[in-house]
Amino acid sequence: MTKIFKAALGGIALSLLAACVSPGSNQGYQQSQTSEGYRTYDQGTVSDEAEKFFGGASAGLANILNRVFTKNGRPQGYIAGEEASGAVGVGLRYGNGYLYRPGQKPVRVFWTGPSVGFDAGGNASKVFALVYDLGETDRLFRRFPGVDGSAYYVGGIGVNYQRDGSTVLAPIRTGVGLRGGVNVGYLNYTRRYAVVPF
Repeated sequence: MTKIFKAALGGIALSLLAACVSPGSNQGYQQSQTSEGYRTYDQGTVSDEAEKFFGGASAGLANILNRVFTKNGRPQGYIAGEEASGAVGVGLRYGNGYLYRPGQKPVRVFWTGPSVGFDAGGNASKVFALVYDLGETDRLFRRFPGVDGSAYYVGGIGVNYQRDGSTVLAPIRTGVGLRGGVNVGYLNYTRRYAVVPF
C-alpha cells in the first residue's frame, strides 16, 4: 500500500512540474477559461513570450499589447512566425509559424494572401498574432479579411485586426524593409505551404 501511495505522489509531483514549463513549450499558462471552456493566456505570459520572440522589451511593444488586451481580453492562443511581403499596387504576403494554445502541442501554420490598394515596397517581418474566440484549432484554417481602419503603430511596431465571424486575429509585426500605403485584402491560413496566395 505504501508503494502505491508513493507512486501516486510521484505522479502528482511530475504533473505539477510539467505545468511549470515555460509557455514557449506551450504549458505555462493561467488556468482561466472562456465561457466555451477553452483556456486562455494572461497578459503577463503573453508579454514575456512576445519579448522573447522579438528579442527584447520596448515601450512600443508594451503599448501595443496593452491596447490589444484592453480591447479584446485574454487570447485562446498566439501564432509566432515570420513573413515576407511586397507590393506595387497589388501585393502578396507569405508567412509561416506555429500556433500555441494552453495545454496543447504547437501546430504548424502557413499563411498567404493578396492585397490591392495604394501600396508599394517590400518587407520581412516577425509576426506575433494573438488569437481570440477560435474554438477548435481546425477553425483557424480559413480566410481572414482585414478589418478596415484597424491598423495601429507605435515605435516601429504595428498591429492590425483580421476577423471572420466571431474569431479575431491580432497580428503584431516588426521588421525590416520599406513599404507604405493603404490596401485591402485577406490572409488564408493553411496547414501546408501554398505557392498560390488565393
